[in-house]
Amino acid sequence: MLELDLQLESQQPAPSEAEFRQWCELALRQRTADSELTIRLVDEPEGRELNHTWRHKDYATNVLSFPADVPDELLDIPLLGDLVICVPVVEREAAEQGKALDAHWAHLVIHGCLHLLGYDHIDDDEAEEMEALERTLLAELGHPDPYADDEIDSSPTDTTKDSE
Repeated sequence: MLELDLQLESQQPAPSEAEFRQWCELALRQRTADSELTIRLVDEPEGRELNHTWRHKDYATNVLSFPADVPDELLDIPLLGDLVICVPVVEREAAEQGKALDAHWAHLVIHGCLHLLGYDHIDDDEAEEMEALERTLLAELGHPDPYADDEIDSSPTDTTKDSE
């Protein structure tokens, strides 16, 4: 079961809670335990501040993933972590990249959830594994390969897990 805390800090339109839940459940279905996570939708000032604080990059990025750092004695709690998504960045990227907005949203939520599960794209092998899973999950939703036109950098713009 998924417990989702959706925090709407942006005034811009965003997908419904049902859509976020669908995307999260799809990304997390390999996890047999219950899952708790927070998705916080923000505007550029908060996105920029968080990216600067945690990654030392002075701009807002599309999604930041903060895996829960749960002490060993509490490992049986279902807390996965938090995703912070900057709404204006997602909208701008979709337009610039010629992608359907709902497909881009789905991709970034799935991408962030996979980071919470421990997937990464730091080295080529890890990136290939993570991207293959993203492609499969997005195809199940009827969305095209988000990396099809990416010949130089095959990861979403500066997505990260915690302070990567």
